[in-house]
Amino acid sequence: MKINKKIIKELSDYLEEFNLTELEYTEKDTRIKVSKNNISVNNQNIPSQKNDISNSNINLSEKIKIGVEVKSPIIGTAYHAPEPGAKKFVEVGKKIKKGDTVMIVEAMKTMNHVPSTADGVVKEICVEDGQPVEFGQNLLILD
Repeated sequence: MKINKKIIKELSDYLEEFNLTELEYTEKDTRIKVSKNNISVNNQNIPSQKNDISNSNINLSEKIKIGVEVKSPIIGTAYHAPEPGAKKFVEVGKKIKKGDTVMIVEAMKTMNHVPSTADGVVKEICVEDGQPVEFGQNLLILD
């Protein structure tokens, strides 16, 4: 099976353009699934065969993150502070303890406090204030 890199590159660009984490394309007996974490191509004729593509030419602009990841427990909108203009829960370089609120994710008019899953120092804040987030999306990286 020949892999069409042009289609994969196009799908990768759509991930960024539409702020998606995963996209699937099917044509005849070929199915291509592209996500920010991996790219895989499955041939429908051979269900047990899975080809993972790891090509340096395919750039999803996703950095490798090292540290403890604090992920969103639900789909919603992430907020860095309890209300507009208030002090942010966390900032890069701030030391936090397990259980401290690091962000709020609003879903259906309900404000859900997101606790830290570990002790550490905030290395990176992965989402902007007011940005939509998906279940399991990284909110913070802790050292």
